[in-house]
Amino acid sequence: MKKILKREEILKTIEKLKNENKTIVFTNGCFDILHVGHVRYLKESAKYGDILIVGLNSDSSVKELKGESRPINNENDRAEILSALYFVDYIVIFNENTPENLLDEIKPDIYTKGADYTIETLPEAKTVLKNGGKVEFINLVEGKSTTNIIKKTQNS
Repeated sequence: MKKILKREEILKTIEKLKNENKTIVFTNGCFDILHVGHVRYLKESAKYGDILIVGLNSDSSVKELKGESRPINNENDRAEILSALYFVDYIVIFNENTPENLLDEIKPDIYTKGADYTIETLPEAKTVLKNGGKVEFINLVEGKSTTNIIKKTQNS
């Protein structure tokens, strides 16, 4: 099964899955240097439904969000690493800074995001809710972040 899909491919796949009454969970992020916090977050997200789709920020959007020195790993490498996780069903790369347009197209049943957000501070919440979806917040793993890993390597 091909796990890394182009945007038009993911939409056809979603249509088929929804016709099979599968519960679609969507989450997104940069996932630049995969660490235990990411793995636990994605594994927890997968528990909310039958299919977990990860929207992966493209290299250009990571650069815009995180700065010129990022990403550390390019989008194809990041997608391949995510595709190796058994609980991730599909990955789709998107160019925008937020996945609002993608969410509007996919219309997932559940959208998961880190608990550092609230329904009020999450830009994508309105899009998910207007399409009949639900937002679930996943607790983050204290002290585990790509930024911390980068800082640690720079200090050694």
